[in-house]
Amino acid sequence: QLQLVESGGGLVQPGGSLRLSCAASGLTLDMYTIGWFRQAPGKEREGVSSISSSDGSTYYTDSVKGRFTISRNNAKDTVYLQMNRLQPDDTAVYYCKVLDAWGQGTQVTVSA
Repeated sequence: QLQLVESGGGLVQPGGSLRLSCAASGLTLDMYTIGWFRQAPGKEREGVSSISSSDGSTYYTDSVKGRFTISRNNAKDTVYLQMNRLQPDDTAVYYCKVLDAWGQGTQVTVSA
């Protein structure tokens, strides 16, 4: 059974950094495109970033370009989201997604 577990969220000051992890079990992660999404209070869930299984190409939504970096460690079946220069607007619950499976989410709060 496919299971995704996110970790690495927390409280950080504006301008700080966090690295989120998404650990997968029940499948070989390098065969699939992985996406990171986020949902802020009162807002719809939005796509943040993704990494392709075929050629490792990446996608970033405009608001995080140049600040966030997605990567994967296939040996550990884990995908990471390095988030730098965090802003209060980045506050949200962050989720990873593979196929139709979602993790439980990890809270990121950016506040002084």
